Formats: sequence, C-alpha cells, structure tokens
Amino acid sequence: MSKSLCVYCASSALIDKKYKQVAYKVGQLCAEHGWTLVNGAGSEGLMGASSDGCKDAGGKVVGIIPQFMVDKGWLRPGLDEVVITKDMAERKQKFRDCCDAVLVLPGGLGTMEELFETVTQKQLGQFAKPIIILNQDGYYDHLEAWLRHCHEERFLRYKGDEVLWTVIRSVDELLTLLRE
Repeated sequence: MSKSLCVYCASSALIDKKYKQVAYKVGQLCAEHGWTLVNGAGSEGLMGASSDGCKDAGGKVVGIIPQFMVDKGWLRPGLDEVVITKDMAERKQKFRDCCDAVLVLPGGLGTMEELFETVTQKQLGQFAKPIIILNQDGYYDHLEAWLRHCHEERFLRYKGDEVLWTVIRSVDELLTLLRE
C-alpha cells in the first residue's frame, strides 16, 4: 500500500533556488520510494518544485486547493489528482486526513499556520502522525529557539510536548524517516 507525505511549504516564485532544489529532491525521494506527494496544488515556489521533482521521477502528486485559489489561476496543471475544497479550513483537514506524515519545508505565514494547527491537533490527540520540520540552512533556527523557550517557560508543559515534531537538517535524514 502506498503511503502519502504531505508537504507544507512556500508558494512564492521569489524564493532562492537552493530551497527549490531541496523541495525538488523531496519530490524525487517520494517517487523513488513509492510515496505519494500531497501539497497545496500550487504551481510556483517550493510547492511547484516538489511537484516537479515527484512527477519527473515518475511519482504521484495529489494537490489540495480551495476553490478561490483555483479561481485566481493558482492551480498547477498536470497533477495526478486534485481535491478542491470550499475553504482553507477544509483544505488543512484534508491534508491531515490523507497523509501518513507531514513534512514542513521553509515557508512563510501560510506554512506556519498549517504547522501550528497540525501540532496543536497532535497535542490535543486529534492527529497521531509524524510531523517533520526540515530546518534547511538554519531557516527554522529561530523557531527551534522559540519552542525551547516555550518549554523553559512552561507554555508547553504536558508530557510529550517535546516530541510533537522531529527536526531534521537534511533530505538524507528524511530518507531515513521515510524508510521507518
């Protein structure tokens, strides 16, 4: 049975190519190891790069996108499956429902919002799948420091909060986790 990796990531076309190269590699790894790539169905940025990597390596890509984004022309053509939702809330729930793990690549507000909602769902026992944050080139160093600070100040105070997510620094580490 095929597994699915949902990737939260940026859709901006202005992102440095080093981030796009890693997103492309993530897509390739999904295809090479029989994982379906699930993302936000965007054609630009890391979303587009991860889809390209997966498709170029012969993999399957599922895009989940709200209707208003389709209306704006943001839907990437050529996906294997497209799920159109009524709004962002339904989109995020479908991301969580259809995946076996979540990978967070560098991103902005939308990526953070998806991450925080998913981590909160996990903390509340509503999501039990792995959440992996790829801290490429130190992109998430400040987030890691803030999360440590939350622990120190007891804002994250429940047993298990410290293992709600896994932070990795390279795609090679992702490969190890996908094999598990």
